[in-house]
Amino acid sequence: MSAQIISGKEVSAQVREQLKKDVEQMKLKDSNFRPGLVGGREDSNLYISMKLKAAAEIGINAIHMKLPKTATEEEVLHSIREVNEDSSVHGLIVQLPLDSIHKINTEKVTNAVAPEKDVDGLTSINAGKLSRGDLGDCFIPCTPNGCMELIRQTVLSADSFMPVFFNIFFTCNTTVRIPVQVGKADILVVGMGKAEMVKGEWIKKGAVVIDCGINHIPDQTKSSGKRVVGDVHFASAKEQAGFITPVPGGVGPMTVAMLMGNTVLSAKRFLESHQAGKWDISYTKLSLQKPVPSDIVISRSCIPKPIDRLAREVGLLSDEVEFYGKTKAKVQLSIIKRLQSQPDGKYVVVTGITPTPLGEGKSTTTIGLVQALGAHLKLNVFACVRQPSQGPTFGIKGGAAGGGYSQVIPMEEFNLHLTGDIHAITAANNLVAAAVDARMFHEATQSDKALYNRLVPLSGGQRTFSPVQINRLKKLGIEKTDPSTLTDEEITRFARLDIDPSSVTWQRVLDTNDRFLRKITIGQAPTEKGYTREAQFDITVASEIMAVLALTSSLEDMRQRLAKMVVATSRSGDPVTTEDLGVSGALTVLMKDAIKPNLMQTLEGTPVFVHAGPFANIAHGNSSILADKIALKLVGPEGFVVTEAGFGADIGMEKFFNIKCRYSGLRPHVVVLVATVRALKMHGGGPTVTAGMPLPKEYVEENLELLKNGCSNMRKQIENAKHFGVPVVVAVNGFKTDTQAELDLICSSAKAAGAFDAVCCSHWAEGGAGAVALGQAVQRASEAPSNFKFLYNLDLPVSDKIRIIAQKIYGADDIELLPEAQHKVELYTKQGFGNLPICMAKTHLSLSHEAEKKGVPTGFILPIRDIRASVGAGFLFPLVGTMPTIPGLPTRPCFYDIDLDPETEQSRRM
Repeated sequence: MSAQIISGKEVSAQVREQLKKDVEQMKLKDSNFRPGLVGGREDSNLYISMKLKAAAEIGINAIHMKLPKTATEEEVLHSIREVNEDSSVHGLIVQLPLDSIHKINTEKVTNAVAPEKDVDGLTSINAGKLSRGDLGDCFIPCTPNGCMELIRQTVLSADSFMPVFFNIFFTCNTTVRIPVQVGKADILVVGMGKAEMVKGEWIKKGAVVIDCGINHIPDQTKSSGKRVVGDVHFASAKEQAGFITPVPGGVGPMTVAMLMGNTVLSAKRFLESHQAGKWDISYTKLSLQKPVPSDIVISRSCIPKPIDRLAREVGLLSDEVEFYGKTKAKVQLSIIKRLQSQPDGKYVVVTGITPTPLGEGKSTTTIGLVQALGAHLKLNVFACVRQPSQGPTFGIKGGAAGGGYSQVIPMEEFNLHLTGDIHAITAANNLVAAAVDARMFHEATQSDKALYNRLVPLSGGQRTFSPVQINRLKKLGIEKTDPSTLTDEEITRFARLDIDPSSVTWQRVLDTNDRFLRKITIGQAPTEKGYTREAQFDITVASEIMAVLALTSSLEDMRQRLAKMVVATSRSGDPVTTEDLGVSGALTVLMKDAIKPNLMQTLEGTPVFVHAGPFANIAHGNSSILADKIALKLVGPEGFVVTEAGFGADIGMEKFFNIKCRYSGLRPHVVVLVATVRALKMHGGGPTVTAGMPLPKEYVEENLELLKNGCSNMRKQIENAKHFGVPVVVAVNGFKTDTQAELDLICSSAKAAGAFDAVCCSHWAEGGAGAVALGQAVQRASEAPSNFKFLYNLDLPVSDKIRIIAQKIYGADDIELLPEAQHKVELYTKQGFGNLPICMAKTHLSLSHEAEKKGVPTGFILPIRDIRASVGAGFLFPLVGTMPTIPGLPTRPCFYDIDLDPETEQSRRM
């Protein structure tokens, strides 16, 4: 009786069908996910073709990486390292033997494959785990695994099977006593590399024979003159064996199937270990001291986790992170695509009452809250904060990393340079400024023809438009691509922007407080031929490019926004953009790294994104949309992202909702409104505070009457938040001079005004532990019903949108458009910018336009002096009164207290 044929084709088809279902199940969890396999050599043999075909059938994205025969060992290793770092690849096979004209160490090459991607099971690590039976996360080599699967599916599943002892014999290249040993085997697996060596008479009656051999022998009946046989003489063996695999069609298809199986297994492991929101994070325990030391002493006392470790803890992959030293990193935007199908976490914005010189501690509260949610309540949480300007750091503010035991660390790196984003913005902004003045100069000193010939120079005997020039031609309605075909009228229209010098709105910037740059005269050198004009410097964070960075959603979106930035108006009244200047592409190149969010950490080891830092008056005062979106995916549906809006709720929060949320499409779950006893007393009519002088007794002694009057400002800001339909939690940032009666008064007043809850906090002195109650309140509020809505419709006239903000948020009776503002309303409406959101530029020290008016001013008309357009960023900003756009240095700036220790190379504060 002949043996039953074990068909590798049939079994492998069953395996592949199951693998196909497994891949479909993975895609249900993540619709964009596909297992990835890379392998190859320059030659494309039958085995490789079989792999690619099987992969495509199952749903595996297989890539055949072809290295030439001239590839050196280092080039092979470099290719392997690149694939190791590619998170879209889950399996990597090295086709052996290595076919190169150079000597290559095969063991070194195979061991260079990351063990978690070694789907061939050839690395020493996988082999070691296999040898000791540690099968938890290793891969079984494909051919042995295929043999075992054939045995399992065909023999061990047979109805007639009874448990017996099997002597499994793997043959080797030795001829000593082979027939005797073969005859003892109940299961015989043959892999000798010798054609038809094992004869039928050697085989035990009824044995299972698995033939792994692939050999070619002459056969004139075949067109190729040869045929494929195994290591077993099939014709005689099938008369003895109970089961036998044919060659071809036996082990070969199973080897491919097992390779696919290992790849799918690797992909499953990857998905399991990289589930959104599945963090394995460790927290840093604080060693609290009394009295609380200075911020820099606290920052230095805490050793940050290595940033690569933090990145892994929060689910970032190695190829998604660019390290800048040991404590900060940039995150690639590719993560957005990887996580796009994952649900978002809860979104929280921290704002405050109207600011006072006494400080409210929004940044400190933001960091204290995330430390509480993470290190103490064990929830996934990210803080997303603005990058501070170096100007105020050296000027009067001294930094923006939080304070006490609620800080972003290292604070020096946070406050100075970071990864160079602000410097990139400075360079990009000033390139535009230089382009504006250079263009006006060259247009004023050249004829149309000379100007055109220089803008489109001869190269290789012909003129060619650059892509950005093609864009300008299209804007002008000139559908031509050959520079020689333009008419004289078209040449004039193309070459001349005809900028009105008095209309230039683009200023140079510097990240330093320098009052003497507020008004300057440029062009005074003889080489500029008398073409002078008055200009000014702004601080870098006031640049529209900073606002673009904060509001962009992708690299392509940033390119488009940068191109739309209006720098001036032509004499005929048309807006002149950076695209018209031809500089928009260069700006994108300068900003290509700045668009990536910066990863840092808090004192207690929770993650922080530090990205973008637009001014909160002439811009919207919020960190980047990109950082928020990435963080919301990383924390998972039960996690939290806490971001901070600049200044008070009437400024930063209103812009967060009406501008940032409008462009991001994100909907916040909770508003945290920060208040202090001292600041509310000032709003209640408390005395002015003089820098360097002791606080008046009203602020350090109990005064319930003053505090009760000041609570009106908090109630108004709660009302402002409720206009947007979001629950409000009031965080009372406590000071040691506060009394319990004062704290209770604020909390009761807040709840009476409609706050979801009001909580006293001590995070400055106690870190996250001092904000646990706040974290719990925020958690509860995030589950409460939310009916988010914008304050105004974009289709309303510009003046109506301004009026709604003034009346509903500031409490004004009405607005007054001064002549220049009225002119700008008409101009921007004509230019097509009337449907942009509004970004009010007014003092942050009062709900009104008069900084000295505290509490809740009433009965005032809000004067609108001028309106300007940040078209690239996407808003109009009305100017209420005058305000400096570059701060000045005080009599005693903070730089007096900053120095460097030459031995430790660390900065120090005195």
